[in-house]
Amino acid sequence: MRSGLLFFSILALVFGAVRSSAQAQDNKIYLKNPSFEDVPRHSQTPKDWIDCGFELESEPDIQPNGEFGVTMPAQHGQTYLGLVVRDNETWERVSQKVSRPLEKGKCYEFSIHLARSPQYISQSRVKDTQANYITPAKLKIYGGFSPCDRQFLLAESNLIINYRWLEFNFKFEPIDNYTYITFEAFYKTPNLFPYNGNILLDNASALNPIPCKEQPEVVSTPTVKPPTQRIDTPKTNNGGRPTPGKTPPVNNPPVVAENNTTTKNPEKKPDTNSTPPKSIDNPDFSTLKKSDLTMGQTLRIPSITFAVNDTILSRASYPNLDKLLTFMNTNPAIVLEVGGHTNGLCADDYCNRLSLRRARAVVDYLVKKGVKPERFQVKGYGKTQPISTVKNDPKNQRVEIKILDL
Repeated sequence: MRSGLLFFSILALVFGAVRSSAQAQDNKIYLKNPSFEDVPRHSQTPKDWIDCGFELESEPDIQPNGEFGVTMPAQHGQTYLGLVVRDNETWERVSQKVSRPLEKGKCYEFSIHLARSPQYISQSRVKDTQANYITPAKLKIYGGFSPCDRQFLLAESNLIINYRWLEFNFKFEPIDNYTYITFEAFYKTPNLFPYNGNILLDNASALNPIPCKEQPEVVSTPTVKPPTQRIDTPKTNNGGRPTPGKTPPVNNPPVVAENNTTTKNPEKKPDTNSTPPKSIDNPDFSTLKKSDLTMGQTLRIPSITFAVNDTILSRASYPNLDKLLTFMNTNPAIVLEVGGHTNGLCADDYCNRLSLRRARAVVDYLVKKGVKPERFQVKGYGKTQPISTVKNDPKNQRVEIKILDL
């Protein structure tokens, strides 16, 4: 009798463990055909995946095919995916609907094996000759709400320089409940000229929920009380550093600036006792009047956009830039600061340089249309002035203009 009870107790524990394991697995988000298995062939997207490439360009390739000289064995299964970037400024990406939506505010870990083929021979549309697509490229991972929708950049790899399979691990926090995922090959950034390159993808994992690290409190401007009598130099006993208990001032990354302007009142300082002018979001320059503006006022223009990690203005930016051009021609005394801002995912130096170049691209567009360059000051704020506390929120990646002179 006791033996029977012991047997059923052990059996119950085993089934309980299996059920707990199954429940834990149910929290994962799965991909269909994560190893890109299919019949090897060029210009054909693997089953369960959707081609998101450019019109008139061929689809990605199921490798190893031999057609382009790609012979590396698969890391898992029999085949894998080959994506390329091209010298005519087109690149390849694939997409699919995930098994369940990613959840806003939750964090996930994900891994995939990546490599680069030492040979990937294909036609160059720019030079109209055969080229070896071997310049290193990177993988970008997007979340969205429909096939090929790149609503939000979840993660990106470093440049894929390895000629053998390596596992790449990513952690990310979506800002919405995305139902689709997109894998994209992209160029080294910043980069002024597109080139031919390849990345190979195999053995993608499920998206596994993980605990999010607690976000540090964001302080917009540190408050420092002025000394009542005198300032004492803090005593040091560890190589010149302040003793514990003394909080050193916060040093934000430097703002990169280019000063092209000769404003009428360069020494004028803002009145610190007055309330800062309210910023204007998405101004309509076709109806905006000079009398609507004040010195120091900021205008946020979300319609000025760029390709991810790029400095080339999107075509969608042109209509509003042309309205700004007309506004400046109508009001020749106005002097502007054009400021670029990035999200918080990049390194300080890279963010500063990228934001400066984007601001400069806006000014270059207007100057080429006839606006005098001395009417602009160009600044790259990098990630020092976020709108959202979520580092990779697209709202942080923007161009703003500030009224320096009327």
